Amino acid sequence: MRIARYSTAGQDPEFGVVELAEDGGAHPDSVSTLTGDPLAGPVQYTGARHRLSDVRLLAPVIPRSKIVGVGRNFAAHAAELGNEVPATPLCFYKPNTAVIGPDEIIVPPAASSFISYEGELAVVIGRICKDVPVDRAEEVIFGYTVANDITLRDLQEPDKQWSRAKGFDTSCPLGPWIATHLTLAEASDLMITTTVAGEQRQHGSTALMIRPIAELIAYITSFTTLLPGDVILTGTPAGVGRLEPGQEVAVTIDGIGTLTNTLVPTSVTDTISTSGDNAK
Repeated sequence: MRIARYSTAGQDPEFGVVELAEDGGAHPDSVSTLTGDPLAGPVQYTGARHRLSDVRLLAPVIPRSKIVGVGRNFAAHAAELGNEVPATPLCFYKPNTAVIGPDEIIVPPAASSFISYEGELAVVIGRICKDVPVDRAEEVIFGYTVANDITLRDLQEPDKQWSRAKGFDTSCPLGPWIATHLTLAEASDLMITTTVAGEQRQHGSTALMIRPIAELIAYITSFTTLLPGDVILTGTPAGVGRLEPGQEVAVTIDGIGTLTNTLVPTSVTDTISTSGDNAK
Protein backbone atom coordinates (compact mmCIF):
# COMPACT_ATOMS: atom_id res chain seq x y z
CA MET A 1 0.00 0.00 0.00
CA ARG A 2 1.11 3.56 -0.74
CA ILE A 3 -0.13 6.26 1.63
CA ALA A 4 -0.08 9.77 0.21
CA ARG A 5 -0.81 13.13 1.74
CA TYR A 6 -2.25 15.55 -0.78
CA SER A 7 -4.42 18.57 -1.37
CA THR A 8 -6.94 19.55 -3.98
CA ALA A 9 -7.67 23.12 -4.99
CA GLY A 10 -8.32 25.25 -1.93
CA GLN A 11 -8.78 22.28 0.41
CA ASP A 12 -6.93 21.18 3.54
CA PRO A 13 -4.51 18.24 3.27
CA GLU A 14 -6.00 14.75 3.20
CA PHE A 15 -4.56 11.23 3.26
CA GLY A 16 -5.27 8.59 0.68
CA VAL A 17 -4.20 5.27 -0.81
CA VAL A 18 -2.44 5.50 -4.16
CA GLU A 19 -3.05 2.99 -6.92
CA LEU A 20 -0.61 3.07 -9.83
CA ALA A 21 -1.11 1.71 -13.33
CA GLU A 22 1.58 -0.89 -12.64
CA ASP A 23 -0.61 -2.39 -9.92
CA GLY A 24 -3.08 -3.65 -12.51
CA GLY A 25 -6.08 -2.53 -10.46
CA ALA A 26 -9.41 -1.04 -11.46
CA HIS A 27 -8.42 2.57 -10.75
CA PRO A 28 -4.93 3.23 -12.15
CA ASP A 29 -3.09 6.42 -11.23
CA SER A 30 -5.62 7.47 -8.64
CA VAL A 31 -5.77 8.20 -4.93
CA SER A 32 -8.63 7.02 -2.71
CA THR A 33 -9.37 9.35 0.20
CA LEU A 34 -9.13 8.20 3.83
CA THR A 35 -11.11 9.57 6.77
CA GLY A 36 -8.08 10.78 8.71
CA ASP A 37 -4.38 10.34 9.40
CA PRO A 38 -3.40 6.64 9.42
CA LEU A 39 -0.46 7.45 11.67
CA ALA A 40 -2.81 8.83 14.30
CA GLY A 41 -5.43 6.09 14.45
CA PRO A 42 -7.77 3.80 12.51
CA VAL A 43 -9.05 5.15 9.18
CA GLN A 44 -11.59 4.13 6.57
CA TYR A 45 -12.13 4.88 2.91
CA THR A 46 -14.53 7.78 2.37
CA GLY A 47 -15.55 6.64 -1.10
CA ALA A 48 -13.98 9.69 -2.73
CA ARG A 49 -11.32 9.17 -5.36
CA HIS A 50 -9.12 11.57 -7.35
CA ARG A 51 -6.86 11.21 -10.33
CA LEU A 52 -3.24 11.69 -9.28
CA SER A 53 -2.89 14.32 -11.99
CA ASP A 54 -5.61 16.39 -10.26
CA VAL A 55 -4.02 16.54 -6.79
CA ARG A 56 -0.95 18.18 -5.36
CA LEU A 57 1.19 15.67 -3.48
CA LEU A 58 2.52 16.98 -0.17
CA ALA A 59 5.17 15.63 2.15
CA PRO A 60 3.60 12.31 3.16
CA VAL A 61 4.37 12.97 6.82
CA ILE A 62 5.18 16.02 8.94
CA PRO A 63 6.95 14.38 11.90
CA ARG A 64 5.21 15.06 15.17
CA SER A 65 8.45 15.46 17.08
CA LYS A 66 11.64 14.83 15.10
CA ILE A 67 13.65 13.59 12.19
CA VAL A 68 16.73 11.62 13.20
CA GLY A 69 19.46 11.59 10.58
CA VAL A 70 22.33 9.12 10.45
CA GLY A 71 25.60 10.36 9.02
CA ARG A 72 28.35 8.37 7.29
CA ASN A 73 26.38 5.13 7.14
CA PHE A 74 27.84 4.20 3.73
CA ALA A 75 31.60 3.60 3.69
CA ALA A 76 32.12 4.99 0.19
CA HIS A 77 30.29 8.21 1.08
CA ALA A 78 32.38 8.69 4.23
CA ALA A 79 35.53 8.14 2.15
CA GLU A 80 34.56 10.58 -0.61
CA LEU A 81 34.37 13.39 1.96
CA GLY A 82 37.59 12.32 3.67
CA ASN A 83 35.87 11.05 6.81
CA GLU A 84 36.34 7.93 8.89
CA VAL A 85 33.44 5.58 9.51
CA PRO A 86 32.27 6.38 13.07
CA ALA A 87 32.52 3.71 15.76
CA THR A 88 28.84 4.18 16.61
CA PRO A 89 26.02 5.64 14.47
CA LEU A 90 26.52 9.38 13.99
CA CYS A 91 23.08 10.85 14.69
CA PHE A 92 21.71 14.36 14.27
CA TYR A 93 18.28 15.98 14.33
CA LYS A 94 16.31 17.94 11.77
CA PRO A 95 13.26 19.92 12.91
CA ASN A 96 9.91 19.26 11.31
CA THR A 97 10.05 22.76 9.78
CA ALA A 98 12.76 21.37 7.48
CA VAL A 99 10.23 19.15 5.69
CA ILE A 100 8.93 19.92 2.20
CA GLY A 101 7.15 17.70 -0.27
CA PRO A 102 7.47 16.66 -3.91
CA ASP A 103 8.10 19.44 -6.43
CA GLU A 104 8.57 22.05 -3.71
CA ILE A 105 11.54 24.38 -3.82
CA ILE A 106 14.71 24.17 -1.76
CA VAL A 107 15.65 27.61 -0.42
CA PRO A 108 19.00 27.79 1.39
CA PRO A 109 19.85 30.55 3.85
CA ALA A 110 21.89 33.45 2.55
CA ALA A 111 24.88 32.40 4.69
CA SER A 112 25.63 29.44 2.40
CA SER A 113 26.73 29.11 -1.20
CA PHE A 114 27.54 25.36 -1.33
CA ILE A 115 24.35 23.30 -1.28
CA SER A 116 24.62 19.53 -1.61
CA TYR A 117 22.11 16.72 -2.18
CA GLU A 118 22.03 13.36 -0.36
CA GLY A 119 19.47 10.83 -1.58
CA GLU A 120 18.33 8.52 1.22
CA LEU A 121 15.83 5.91 2.34
CA ALA A 122 13.60 7.28 5.10
CA VAL A 123 11.93 5.06 7.70
CA VAL A 124 8.59 6.29 9.05
CA ILE A 125 7.86 5.13 12.60
CA GLY A 126 4.36 3.81 13.32
CA ARG A 127 4.17 3.49 17.10
CA ILE A 128 5.63 4.91 20.32
CA CYS A 129 8.81 2.97 20.99
CA LYS A 130 11.83 2.95 23.28
CA ASP A 131 14.67 0.44 23.69
CA VAL A 132 13.58 -1.62 20.70
CA PRO A 133 15.51 -4.88 20.27
CA VAL A 134 16.99 -5.47 16.82
CA ASP A 135 14.80 -8.51 16.28
CA ARG A 136 11.63 -6.48 16.93
CA ALA A 137 12.50 -3.39 14.87
CA GLU A 138 10.10 -4.26 12.06
CA GLU A 139 7.18 -4.03 14.51
CA VAL A 140 7.63 -0.26 14.94
CA ILE A 141 7.94 0.61 11.23
CA PHE A 142 4.92 2.13 9.50
CA GLY A 143 6.59 2.34 6.11
CA TYR A 144 9.28 3.85 3.95
CA THR A 145 9.62 6.95 1.80
CA VAL A 146 12.25 8.82 -0.20
CA ALA A 147 14.30 11.60 1.38
CA ASN A 148 16.87 14.16 0.31
CA ASP A 149 19.13 15.29 3.16
CA ILE A 150 20.03 18.71 1.74
CA THR A 151 23.27 19.90 3.33
CA LEU A 152 25.16 23.21 3.42
CA ARG A 153 28.73 21.96 3.00
CA ASP A 154 30.36 25.33 3.61
CA LEU A 155 28.70 25.56 7.05
CA GLN A 156 28.93 21.91 8.07
CA GLU A 157 32.65 21.85 8.82
CA PRO A 158 33.13 25.35 10.31
CA ASP A 159 30.14 24.93 12.64
CA LYS A 160 31.50 21.62 14.03
CA GLN A 161 27.89 20.51 14.51
CA TRP A 162 25.16 20.19 11.94
CA SER A 163 22.15 22.21 13.10
CA ARG A 164 22.49 24.94 10.48
CA ALA A 165 24.00 22.75 7.78
CA LYS A 166 21.25 20.13 7.83
CA GLY A 167 18.36 21.65 9.78
CA PHE A 168 17.46 24.78 7.84
CA ASP A 169 13.97 25.29 6.43
CA THR A 170 13.42 23.18 3.26
CA SER A 171 16.41 20.92 4.01
CA CYS A 172 14.36 17.71 4.22
CA PRO A 173 12.30 16.90 1.11
CA LEU A 174 10.17 13.77 1.66
CA GLY A 175 7.89 11.88 -0.71
CA PRO A 176 6.16 11.09 -2.92
CA TRP A 177 4.29 8.73 -0.53
CA ILE A 178 4.88 6.15 2.18
CA ALA A 179 5.25 2.55 1.02
CA THR A 180 3.77 0.36 3.74
CA HIS A 181 3.92 -2.91 1.82
CA LEU A 182 7.69 -3.40 1.95
CA THR A 183 9.14 -5.84 4.43
CA LEU A 184 12.27 -4.97 6.37
CA ALA A 185 14.20 -7.47 4.25
CA GLU A 186 12.96 -5.83 1.03
CA ALA A 187 13.76 -2.32 2.27
CA SER A 188 17.26 -3.50 3.11
CA ASP A 189 18.12 -4.09 -0.54
CA LEU A 190 16.71 -1.23 -2.60
CA MET A 191 18.58 0.82 -5.17
CA ILE A 192 18.87 4.58 -4.56
CA THR A 193 19.49 6.69 -7.66
CA THR A 194 19.95 10.46 -7.64
CA THR A 195 20.02 12.64 -10.74
CA VAL A 196 20.82 16.34 -11.04
CA ALA A 197 19.53 18.11 -14.16
CA GLY A 198 18.93 14.63 -15.61
CA GLU A 199 22.49 13.39 -14.98
CA GLN A 200 23.00 10.41 -12.69
CA ARG A 201 25.08 11.28 -9.62
CA GLN A 202 24.28 8.53 -7.09
CA HIS A 203 23.50 4.85 -7.59
CA GLY A 204 23.84 2.57 -4.58
CA SER A 205 21.90 -0.06 -2.69
CA THR A 206 20.59 0.15 0.86
CA ALA A 207 22.32 -3.22 1.25
CA LEU A 208 25.57 -1.22 1.49
CA MET A 209 24.57 0.43 4.77
CA ILE A 210 27.23 -0.04 7.44
CA ARG A 211 24.50 -0.36 10.05
CA PRO A 212 21.24 -1.73 8.70
CA ILE A 213 17.79 -0.40 9.45
CA ALA A 214 17.04 -2.63 12.43
CA GLU A 215 20.32 -1.74 14.13
CA LEU A 216 19.68 1.97 13.60
CA ILE A 217 16.24 1.71 15.20
CA ALA A 218 17.68 -0.19 18.17
CA TYR A 219 20.48 2.34 18.61
CA ILE A 220 18.31 5.45 18.29
CA THR A 221 15.64 4.14 20.65
CA SER A 222 18.33 3.37 23.22
CA PHE A 223 18.58 7.11 23.90
CA THR A 224 15.34 8.68 22.67
CA THR A 225 11.68 7.73 22.39
CA LEU A 226 10.32 7.65 18.86
CA LEU A 227 6.73 8.68 18.19
CA PRO A 228 4.34 7.78 15.38
CA GLY A 229 5.32 9.88 12.37
CA ASP A 230 8.93 10.36 13.42
CA VAL A 231 11.36 9.77 10.57
CA ILE A 232 14.81 8.18 10.43
CA LEU A 233 17.12 9.11 7.55
CA THR A 234 19.33 6.09 7.05
CA GLY A 235 22.33 7.62 5.25
CA THR A 236 23.39 8.28 1.68
CA PRO A 237 25.49 6.33 -0.81
CA ALA A 238 28.54 7.78 -2.57
CA GLY A 239 28.18 10.43 -5.23
CA VAL A 240 27.04 13.49 -3.29
CA GLY A 241 27.80 16.83 -4.85
CA ARG A 242 26.86 20.41 -5.44
CA LEU A 243 23.49 21.77 -6.51
CA GLU A 244 23.39 24.98 -8.50
CA PRO A 245 20.45 27.42 -8.45
CA GLY A 246 17.76 26.33 -10.84
CA GLN A 247 18.86 22.68 -10.96
CA GLU A 248 16.36 19.91 -10.44
CA VAL A 249 17.37 17.01 -8.20
CA ALA A 250 15.46 13.73 -8.33
CA VAL A 251 15.90 10.82 -5.93
CA THR A 252 14.43 7.47 -6.96
CA ILE A 253 14.22 4.41 -4.73
CA ASP A 254 13.14 1.21 -6.44
CA GLY A 255 9.87 -0.08 -5.07
CA ILE A 256 8.90 3.31 -3.61
CA GLY A 257 9.03 6.16 -6.12
CA THR A 258 10.72 9.38 -7.17
CA LEU A 259 11.09 12.61 -5.18
CA THR A 260 11.87 15.71 -7.26
CA ASN A 261 12.76 19.20 -6.04
CA THR A 262 14.47 22.29 -7.42
CA LEU A 263 17.03 24.58 -5.83
CA VAL A 264 16.30 28.28 -6.15
CA PRO A 265 18.34 31.37 -5.22
CA THR A 266 17.81 32.97 -1.81
CA SER A 267 16.38 36.01 -3.59
CA VAL A 268 13.08 34.16 -3.91
CA THR A 269 12.70 33.12 -0.27
CA ASP A 270 9.43 34.99 -0.09
CA THR A 271 7.88 32.34 -2.35
CA ILE A 272 8.42 29.54 0.17
CA SER A 273 5.60 30.85 2.34
CA THR A 274 3.13 30.33 -0.48
CA SER A 275 3.28 26.54 -0.15
CA GLY A 276 1.54 26.70 3.21
CA ASP A 277 2.26 23.06 4.00
CA ASN A 278 4.69 23.42 6.90
CA ALA A 279 2.11 25.45 8.78
CA LYS A 280 -0.36 22.56 8.80
